[in-house]
Amino acid sequence: MHEGLALFAVTLPGFGFTPRDPKIQSLKGFADWLAREVAADTPRPRYLLGHGIGGSIACEFLQHYPHMVDGVILHAPVGAHLERRWFPRLMRLPGMRRMAQWMLGAPLLTPLWRRLLFRRPVPREVLRRFFAEYRACTVFGQLFDWINASWFQSLRPIAVPTILLWGEQERVLRSGQADVFARIVPVHQRILVPDWDHFPMLESPADYSRVVMDALGRLDHMRVASTTSPREPA
Repeated sequence: MHEGLALFAVTLPGFGFTPRDPKIQSLKGFADWLAREVAADTPRPRYLLGHGIGGSIACEFLQHYPHMVDGVILHAPVGAHLERRWFPRLMRLPGMRRMAQWMLGAPLLTPLWRRLLFRRPVPREVLRRFFAEYRACTVFGQLFDWINASWFQSLRPIAVPTILLWGEQERVLRSGQADVFARIVPVHQRILVPDWDHFPMLESPADYSRVVMDALGRLDHMRVASTTSPREPA
C-alpha cells in the first residue's frame, strides 16, 4: 500500500507558532477545521493519525465526520481517567495553566523536562523547537476545559477501522488506557511497542516511521476486509 502514499502534516490553529482562530471555541471547532483540511482534494483511502491531544481531536472528528476517513491511528490519545490523573486536576487551580506553560517552555528548565519526558537523546535543535512551541501555544489553557471527563464520557462508539498505538514504556499516558479507548473504537487492533515512551517520533524517528507504516498496512487490510465481508441477511 506504500506506492503512491502521500503524507500531510497539519498544525491546528493555536498550536505551535500557528495563529489562533478566534472562531474555534471547542473541540468541535477543531474537528470542523480538520474536516475542511481533509476535504481539500485529498485522495482515498484516507487515514488520520493523532498523537496525545491530537488523538483527542481525532476522536472528536470521528464523532462528526466518520465518513471522511477510512481509518484512524490513535497514538496514546488524551481522555482516559482524566478525573483521576493529577496533572489535569492540578490545572484546575487558579493560575496553574499559565505557570505550567511557562515552565514547560522555559529554556532554563529544559534539562529537567528532557530527563522527565525523554529516555533517549534528542537533537538539541529539535528539543529547542519542541519546547518553544509549547511556550507559543495559544490554546494551551483552553484545552483543559475542552478535554475533560465529561467530554470523554460523551463519546459514542464509532466503527471506523482504528489502530490503538502505545509505547510499553509510556510514562505520560500509560498503555493500560488503551482498554478505555477500545469502547469508542470497537473495530480496532492494538500495537504496543516495547521500548517506546511518549515521544518516539522525536527519539527514534526512523523506528516511528516503520511502525506507522505497519499500522497503515493493517488499516488497509481492515478496510478491505470490512468492505468484502458478507453482510448479515436483513
